[in-house]
Amino acid sequence: MRKRLGVANYQYEAIENWPEIDIPGIASDVATDSEGRVYIATRTAYEFDSRAGMVMVFDRDGKFLRSFGDDKLRCPHHIWISSDDEIYLADSFDHVIRHYNLGGELIEVIGTPGQPGMAGGPFNQPTGAMMAPGCGDLFVADGYRQCRVHRFDSGRNLQLSWGSGDWHEYDFAIFGYDPEPGTGPGEFALPHGISIDRNDQVYIMDRENDRIQVFDVNGKYLYEWSITNPNQAFIDESDVMHSASNGQVYVSKLDGELIGSWCSMGPEPWQFTGGPHGIWIDSRGDVYVAQVGKPNALNKYARI
Repeated sequence: MRKRLGVANYQYEAIENWPEIDIPGIASDVATDSEGRVYIATRTAYEFDSRAGMVMVFDRDGKFLRSFGDDKLRCPHHIWISSDDEIYLADSFDHVIRHYNLGGELIEVIGTPGQPGMAGGPFNQPTGAMMAPGCGDLFVADGYRQCRVHRFDSGRNLQLSWGSGDWHEYDFAIFGYDPEPGTGPGEFALPHGISIDRNDQVYIMDRENDRIQVFDVNGKYLYEWSITNPNQAFIDESDVMHSASNGQVYVSKLDGELIGSWCSMGPEPWQFTGGPHGIWIDSRGDVYVAQVGKPNALNKYARI
């Protein structure tokens, strides 16, 4: 019998042994396309000079279909697929956002590969990218060394950047941070994830400040709420946020009111063996959670 988990109206069954083959390395993030195919951003090592990442593609039953990007990707951190099936991938160690079609063909590279941006500007180890459904602009969380959010128009012209607080000393091997991040409204201490709702409100997972901050598309601070160690979030069609945070999935309204949380860290097949890092919900309501810290850690939960 499958393990059942969930909170309130969000109830799931854990699908064990998904996918059918092992993921070679760490599953950093996950997304699905309009046909239900699953795209897993993987990385095999924390090595700045290694082309150690790729995107693996599976059908919804977990059958491996193909992979791409393994000749270019250094450290895929976040993957997002638009409603018209365009793929945007934040390649942190290469300091770029890569734009692909579903076939894995590279359409464009935003930023200069291997070249970190100047202080306050794009990009220095970006953590996520997403387009706003209303204005159509691209927003990038530039998290690990910039503590900024950048907005680009359709021509990829930088329109504005906001945030403050920079990491000056960063040792990726031991995750050692400079102790002077920004802590005030509109400031960041590692903007680790990004999500945008249907009204173009921008939600930033301000991880090291243990909060989610909300902005309009012009970078105006609106409000925030506290949540421990938020990594990434997905906003569903009912305007409910599901966030991968602190070893659980937190479910909340968009004003921050908590509905509840589910799952936990542990050794059971239905639990998280690595820290929940990326989350996506497909058109059926099934939840995929990518986990870092342990290899081959990707869980699927089917909506019931």
